[in-house]
Amino acid sequence: MKLYDSAVAPNPRRVRVFLAEKGIQVPTVQVDIAKAENRSPEYLAKNPMGGVPILELDDGTILAESVAICRYFEETKPEPNLMGRTAVEKAQIEMWNRRMELEILAMTAGAFRNTHAFFKGRIPQVPEYGAVCKAAAEKRLEWLDSELGKRKFVAGDRYTIADITALCSIDFGRVVDIRIAPDQKHLARWHAEVSARPSAKA
Repeated sequence: MKLYDSAVAPNPRRVRVFLAEKGIQVPTVQVDIAKAENRSPEYLAKNPMGGVPILELDDGTILAESVAICRYFEETKPEPNLMGRTAVEKAQIEMWNRRMELEILAMTAGAFRNTHAFFKGRIPQVPEYGAVCKAAAEKRLEWLDSELGKRKFVAGDRYTIADITALCSIDFGRVVDIRIAPDQKHLARWHAEVSARPSAKA
């Protein structure tokens, strides 16, 4: 088994943090996305979408998409639990994880893809849309701040995959100057707490 990883991208970090919380060690292969190694014929043969990370199992099975990889490890090592135990808890955690993906990570990525020099010449960029994405992400941080005034963690009273997604999304936002505002005290409290976990350094 090996994990095709990229040290600089947010989605591989989500998996690394998840694995660190689980206490699971997996051999990694670094994929240099700056050199477009994820667009090489060899990599595309494993994942035609070209995304990172991917997990290659011992039998050659390829799992792509961060949450799918996390689901595999949740099923093979259920504790510590990060994706829910009861039907209701699983649904609530999935709901909040998707909100973090769609409302914060996707908007932050949209700003990055459309305004940052990294993608200049790689993809068609629409700076105006990037600005819209940035504003949307900042607005959603305001919303998340209000939500975190009601509970300790994103999806409830314990740390879950939703916190991992939120942490990686917010930290990634720094590259396009999306940051926690000084008046977002609840969000800042949560961010300090989850950043202090050893897994955050993964």
